[in-house]
Amino acid sequence: MVLTEINGIINQPSPYSVSETLDRLVTVLQAKGITIFARIDQKIEAEKLELSLHPTQLLLCGSPQTGTPLMVAEPAIAPELPLKVLAWEAANGNVWLSYNDFLYLQQWFSLSDEQ
Repeated sequence: MVLTEINGIINQPSPYSVSETLDRLVTVLQAKGITIFARIDQKIEAEKLELSLHPTQLLLCGSPQTGTPLMVAEPAIAPELPLKVLAWEAANGNVWLSYNDFLYLQQWFSLSDEQ
């Protein structure tokens, strides 16, 4: 497994389809009590406009119990919350899971380790 990071975005390969990747992630997140706010199939949205897009789905998730104190400490972090996770298929058929690196966000917003 090869992780890559570009400008604070972690890209992790997935051996599953875009849908199955997010299905599996949702199962894990819900088991941990994390709220799923939305799941957007961007390929379907593109098709509505007669545009072509490889399978791409965006998941918005988080925990108000965790996110709210972060926004109290640093209101400018709000546009990054809820967390966003993107599952997408590259032109070569490889599937990736992309998300913000939490350490990058911590540094970007000068958050303490406790936060």
